[in-house]
Amino acid sequence: MVKMLDKVFKPAEVEEKIYQMWEEGGYFTPKIDPLKKPFTILLPPPNASGKMHVGNIFMIALEDLMIRWHRMKGEPALYVPGTDHAGFETQITFERELKKDGKSRFQFDRQTLYKHIQEFVQKNQQLVNSQIRRLGASVDWTRYRFTLDPQVLQTVFSTFKKMYEDGLVYRSNYLVNYCPVCGTTFADLEVLHEERVDPLYYIKYGPFSLATVRPETKFGDTAVAVNPKDKRYKDWIGKEIEVEGLLGKFRLKVIGDSFVDPKFGTGVVKITPAHDKNDFEAGRRHNLAVIPTIDLHGRLNEKCGKYAGLKVKEARKIIVEDLKSVGLLEKVDETYTHNVTVCYKGGHDIEPTILPNWFVKVASLKEPAVEVVKNGKVKILPKRFEKTYYRWMEQMYDWPISRQVVWGIRIPVWYNVLENPEMQVEFLDKDGARVTATAVDALRDHTFGEIESGLQRISAPIKAVFKVALEKPGENFLQETDTFDTWFSSGQWPLVTMGYPDSEDFKYFYPTSVLETGWEILRFWVSRMIMFGLYRTGEAPFETVYLHGLVRALDGRKMSKSLGNIIEPDSYIAQYGVDALRMGLVVGSAAGKDLPFPRDKVIGFRNFGNKLWNIARFVLGEYEKFGKEVPFYSTEMSAGIKLEDKEIIKSLNSTINMVDGNLKKFRFAKAGEGLYQFVWHEFADVYLEKIKPRLYEETKISDEDRVLVLSVLRHILLTSLKLLHPFMPFVTEAIWQQLPRKHNEPLIISAWPKGSRN
Repeated sequence: MVKMLDKVFKPAEVEEKIYQMWEEGGYFTPKIDPLKKPFTILLPPPNASGKMHVGNIFMIALEDLMIRWHRMKGEPALYVPGTDHAGFETQITFERELKKDGKSRFQFDRQTLYKHIQEFVQKNQQLVNSQIRRLGASVDWTRYRFTLDPQVLQTVFSTFKKMYEDGLVYRSNYLVNYCPVCGTTFADLEVLHEERVDPLYYIKYGPFSLATVRPETKFGDTAVAVNPKDKRYKDWIGKEIEVEGLLGKFRLKVIGDSFVDPKFGTGVVKITPAHDKNDFEAGRRHNLAVIPTIDLHGRLNEKCGKYAGLKVKEARKIIVEDLKSVGLLEKVDETYTHNVTVCYKGGHDIEPTILPNWFVKVASLKEPAVEVVKNGKVKILPKRFEKTYYRWMEQMYDWPISRQVVWGIRIPVWYNVLENPEMQVEFLDKDGARVTATAVDALRDHTFGEIESGLQRISAPIKAVFKVALEKPGENFLQETDTFDTWFSSGQWPLVTMGYPDSEDFKYFYPTSVLETGWEILRFWVSRMIMFGLYRTGEAPFETVYLHGLVRALDGRKMSKSLGNIIEPDSYIAQYGVDALRMGLVVGSAAGKDLPFPRDKVIGFRNFGNKLWNIARFVLGEYEKFGKEVPFYSTEMSAGIKLEDKEIIKSLNSTINMVDGNLKKFRFAKAGEGLYQFVWHEFADVYLEKIKPRLYEETKISDEDRVLVLSVLRHILLTSLKLLHPFMPFVTEAIWQQLPRKHNEPLIISAWPKGSRN
C-alpha cells in the first residue's frame, strides 16, 4: 500500500520528529574504522550567553551540508558540538541584567558572582543547544563539550604549565589596552580604531610649543621628544628644560627619537610612557621613568594634585581652562582628525595602562604556524586570505592572556600572602563592606579565611613570588583572580574536543578535516588554534580552513540593535522552515564574501520545498493508481526506454557529477543552484510534462511502458532527494520515508549516488 503525502508540506509539524528519529537512531555518532579515513568538523562553539544569530545559522548550514555529504559517501563523519563560556562577553551581558535590578558586580564576592553567572549561562546553554537541534545540525551529542568542562580545564591548565616551564609564559608590567568601563585588558587584535575629530591643543612647554590631544596626561610626562633629523631642534637633544606646569615647575629631558613626525604639530611631542604605546616604547629605548596618573576606573590619581578623582574627559576640560587662564595654552585646532582606540565590545575609549599581566611569547609559536600554510599542509579558502593571514601573523606581538573578569578559566597561579605583604587585595568583609588594602594591612583587621571567602580581586606586584599549580599549594595562598583570555581556551578547541592526548578519538579523528568559520576571526581564533595544535601535537589541527562571509542586514549594513536592522532567524524558521533558511543562505553565498540576508532566496526555497513535495505527491499518486509492483530502475532497462527517459537519466548523472565536483571544491552555492535548476526545470517542468501523456492515456499505454516510466520517475526522485539532503535535510527525509524504496534505512545514512556515463 502506497502512503500518500499531506496536501501541503508543513515544516513545523515534521522537523522536530525527524530530528528526534535521527538522534535516537544514533546516526550522528560515527564508528571508528581504521580502514577508513574519517571526515571531521568541529562546530565553532557559539557563545553560551545568548541566542544564536543568523551568522551562526549560516555556519551550521555549511558545516552540516559537508558532514551529511561525507556521511552518505560512507565515511566516518564526525561533527562535534559545543558552546563557549565567552568570558568577558558573557560577564558584560550578565552585568547588564544586574544593572536592571539596580545591582553591581562589586556587591558580590568572586565565588558568588561566578555562581550567578553560571546559572545564567546554563539557561542560555539549553537555548543554544535547542537551536542547534532545531537547525537540523547532525552533531554527535555524545561528544558535546563546554569550554568550562573539567577535561577542558585540565588541558588548558596543562598547556599553561608547559608553556611556563618552556619559558613561553611570563609576567610583566607592560602597557596594555585597558577599558575602564569594561574593567579588563584587551589584546591588540581585540581593539578597534575609530576615526574621530578632536581638539588639538598647542601648549607651552618651557622653550617649546607642542601639540597634544591629551593634556590631562601631562602629570605623567617624563621627557619631550624631537626627531633627530629635525634641524630646528637638533641642538636641544640631551639637554633638560624647565616646564611651567599647573602643579608647579618641573624639569624634563629632551630626547631624539625617529618615531616623532616632524610634520605633526610643531615637531615636538611630550612623552608619557604610562599612557601611550609609542611613548612607552620610546621610554624603554631611552630608560625613562614610568609614572601612571590614571587609575583603573578611568580617573586621575593622587599624582595629579587637585585634579585627582576626575574622570579623563572631565579633567581634560578643566585642565584646558586652567592652562588657558595661566597663559600656557597657545591655540586650539578644533578640526584635528585622528584614530582613537576603542574596545571591540562596547566601543569605549581604551586607556593604555601599565598593569602586571601574563603574556605568551609568540615568536617561536607563530613561525611554524606560518610555515604550515606556506607549504600547503593547511589550506585557507578563499586563497586570497592567505596573504591576510601572513600579514596578521607578522603583526602579532606577545599576547596578554590575562583578563580582569570573574567568568572564565582562572589562571592556575598562587600567591602566599605572607610572602607578598604588598600585594593588594579587594574583598567583602563579614559585614559585606568592600575593603581594599595591602595583604599585610588587611591581615591586621581580618582573618585569612575572611579575605579568601570574600575575595573579589588581587593585584600582585610585578616582583611577587608565586607558584604555578592546579590545586592550592598550601595555607595562606590566594589564587590569581585574573582569568584566561577566551581565545587562550578556545584556541585549544581541537585538542579538548578530541580528548588530547591519549583518547581513541584523538588518535583517529585528529587532525580534523575542515575548520569552517567566519573570515573575521581568522586572526583571533584560527591562528591560535594552529599555534596551539603545533605546539602540543606537532601537527596542525585541521587540513582546510574555509572562511565564510558575514551575513549583513537586508540593507547591506552590519546588523545592530541601535540601527533596528537585526534579523531574527526564529521568525523566518517559523514562517518558511529550516530547509528554506539553510538553502537560501547557502545558495546566496560565496566564500569569504559578506552577503546581505537573502530574504528573497529564503522565500524562493520555501517554494522549492513545496515544489519538491508536490512532485513526490504526483509520483505517489501514479503508483497508487497503478496498484502493482514496480521494479527498481537499473541500467539494464533498455528495452522500450524513450528519448525523454534517456535525456533525464543523462542529465541526472551529469547533475550528480556536478554536485560532487563542486562540493569537493567547496563551491556550495554553485552545487545548490545546479540542483535547483535540475529538479525544478529539467525534472518538473520538462520531464514530468513529457511523460504525463504516457501515464494519462491509459488505453494506449502498455503495462510494460507504464512500469518503465514509473521506475524511471521514482529513480529520478529518490536520487534527487539524496542529492538535496545535505542542503535541505527535513523535507527530503520526510518525503523519503513515504516513498517505496529498496532499503528501509533513513535518508541520512543512505548511500550517496554515483554518476555514470550514458
